[in-house]
Amino acid sequence: MKIKAYKYQKVDAFTSNQSAGNPAACIFLNEKQTLSETAMQEIARQHKGFVSEVIYCSSHEGIFLTYYSSECEVSFCGHGTIACMYNLVKNTETLLACNEIPIHTNKKGDLTVYNQIEEQDAVFISAPKPNYLATPLKASAIIEPLGLSSEDISNELPIDFIDAGLRTLLVPLQSTAKLIEIFPNEANLKHFCLQKDIDIILVFSMDAVNKSHIAHTRVFAPKFGYLEDPATGSGNSAFGYYMLKYKLWNGALCSIEQGGNDRVFNVVKLHFQNDNMLFGGKGTTRIDGAYYY
Repeated sequence: MKIKAYKYQKVDAFTSNQSAGNPAACIFLNEKQTLSETAMQEIARQHKGFVSEVIYCSSHEGIFLTYYSSECEVSFCGHGTIACMYNLVKNTETLLACNEIPIHTNKKGDLTVYNQIEEQDAVFISAPKPNYLATPLKASAIIEPLGLSSEDISNELPIDFIDAGLRTLLVPLQSTAKLIEIFPNEANLKHFCLQKDIDIILVFSMDAVNKSHIAHTRVFAPKFGYLEDPATGSGNSAFGYYMLKYKLWNGALCSIEQGGNDRVFNVVKLHFQNDNMLFGGKGTTRIDGAYYY
């Protein structure tokens, strides 16, 4: 097989001040380039431990995004969309002049990118419409996989299950300090997620460390080949729908801090307008070059 060069960037999404963000690898395919599903999966496997997901951006007919983790194709990757589109819009004169940019995703269809680079140094993405999933899971079933005790789960807010791009189990905790320090066993949590058909688990507290933020979240995603997702678009979008459902938020522009005690917290912005959940942030390019495959 002849090795070819593809435009490549490693971009950390949802960076804020000194935060590290969430790493994504972006491979840009020109009008003459294609990659098979097998090739996309193999490239993603080669990135295991380096980035959370690889995003393939084709501009053959509009902007078309496909997402892969080291384990499988991913239905939707919010941080990868932010990483890819922030850089693409910021560095493409015709896109930078647009307020709204339509994109197509391989599994979740058509979405919109809202250009707020001049105003907020961010792009916002319309999350997929929510699917409110019934869950029979009680706190007693969740505490062991997450390494918690029954006293750690909030008794004031419910556990819920919402798909806003990924099937997200939402678990409220009593203590922000506990939320920041937990460290589940990856193998046990992966087994639990596969058994219960859960894509990601978002654990949250409404008492953020920085009081200018509405909440603190952490997201665990062992199904996709890594324990924790340090900054999440789809998961926090599901959390946005959760907050609306339980009247914890009025939909106005807000920010969520995300992460454990091993990092500077990342920041994800949410805004609910015109019946759309928008998640937003910026991206920081760490590598800009070519990928040979």
